[in-house]
This record gives sequence, structure tokens and C-alpha cells, in this order.
Amino acid sequence: MDRVKVNLPATFPFSTQIAIRITDLNYGGHVGNDVFLSLIHEARQQFLLHYGCSELNFDGYGLILADAALEYKKELSYGDIVKISVAANGFDKYGFDIFYKLEVSKADTIILACKAKTAMLCYDYNNKKLMPISEKTIGLFSSAI
Repeated sequence: MDRVKVNLPATFPFSTQIAIRITDLNYGGHVGNDVFLSLIHEARQQFLLHYGCSELNFDGYGLILADAALEYKKELSYGDIVKISVAANGFDKYGFDIFYKLEVSKADTIILACKAKTAMLCYDYNNKKLMPISEKTIGLFSSAI
């Protein structure tokens, strides 16, 4: 069986912390795959806002998620405070990758819980077509790496 492997960048210019709520748990008593996606979605929005953008206003257009890859490493439980580090990389004409490193501290040890990557495309929702990303916007994110 081939497994997904996410190769993280060396540096992350942004991080946030999110607490795991009781409603984030699945029937197994831990965070399920759907909530991992929700956690990285929240971190992505905070990351974009940090740079003056959002998923609905990125370089004058919107962003769409083209694909997602998650590599699960450790269960998350109720009350865990998850540090999510975020970086953008791999810019091309229409899109880029966002990388996520999810970590939790347990007994003074930092444990990697998940590595993830989402591919984002710049999209004009009104005209239903991909739009190029400006060099200025690429520079804004590239300078932070």
C-alpha cells in the first residue's frame, strides 16, 4: 500500500493555537479526520488574514482548494492545545501549496500530530475561471519563508 508523504518546509512564518473541544471528538474518543481538515482550514484562514488576505479576497479573487494531503501521526484528545504552524510555498501562475505542522505538548514534550498540505488555486467565482497570482502577492508570501 502506498502511503501519502508530506514533506514540510524548513521554516514556518506563522503559527496559531487551537484547543480541542468536546464536539471535535468522534465515536473513538479522539479527533477524526474531518476535524483535522477543519483545524487546518481555521489555521489557513488565520494565516491568510495575517497577510491581509482571505479565501474570498486573495489578490482580488477567491481561493479554491484543489487537493489536500494529511499524514496522521498522533491522536488528538479533548483539551489538547494544538499548535498549527503554516507556510505557503511552491507558487506558480495560478496557485500554490500551503503546508501545516500540527503539534501538541505532552509532559514537556512536543509531539507531531499531523503533517498536511493543501493546494490552493486563485479563482474568479463570478466568471468561473482560474486567475493568475500577481508577482506582488507571490513576493508577499515568499519573503516570509
